[in-house]
Amino acid sequence: MSFLTAEWNNLAMINYVIDPKILEKYVPAGTELDFFEGKCYVSFIGFMFENVRVFGLKIPFHSDFEEVNLRFYVRRFENGAWKRGAVFISEIVPKFAVSFIANTFYNEHYRTKLMKHQIKAQDNFREFSYEWKMGSHWNRIHVETEKNSIEIEPGSEAEFITEHYYGYNRVSDRKTIEYEVKHPRWRQYKVTANYSKIDFEAVYGKEFAFIKDLKPASIFLAVGSKITIEEKKEIKL
Repeated sequence: MSFLTAEWNNLAMINYVIDPKILEKYVPAGTELDFFEGKCYVSFIGFMFENVRVFGLKIPFHSDFEEVNLRFYVRRFENGAWKRGAVFISEIVPKFAVSFIANTFYNEHYRTKLMKHQIKAQDNFREFSYEWKMGSHWNRIHVETEKNSIEIEPGSEAEFITEHYYGYNRVSDRKTIEYEVKHPRWRQYKVTANYSKIDFEAVYGKEFAFIKDLKPASIFLAVGSKITIEEKKEIKL
């Protein structure tokens, strides 16, 4: 049985190209940075985490909630093939129990903050907004998209961002947690406007404050799907 089953829906993905040296200390043992056309990416993502069940059980008041995270991309060579995965700098959710379970069992980096969202379908476009409160100030991801979804093109940057099916968490210099995330290939909505307002220093510290001065390499909205997160595996070097 899968550790967790859920849906990841309406994933607003804001992607930046950064200097890979910034991420070196976060790279889990046994993995290496994954590049797209020679570029190193981080993604700032807001989405809905819905219909959550842990080992098949629904946790009261914890089945539907927002999540915002900052992640980058790695790969691991095993049994003659590359596994491509994501590493999370930090994840924010509005439910303490979610943070506790993820941090305790998967060595994640969840924090619990007040959050809200709004999703609207207009006649000719869609709106997606995810907000979270840091201190007395609200941050937000807010994008508008075209009304109809389109396929994610093979070989595209969007495919690179979405087609990473493992999660890796650093435990120590010689130990890593690996888990598989299963989901079908996603579709996307083309983003036509971005009204996001993110205080990267307040959310992620001075180390990532520079992102506020970067122009996103791309922004798109992945439609999402049902997902499963499998039991963790420990990698020891």
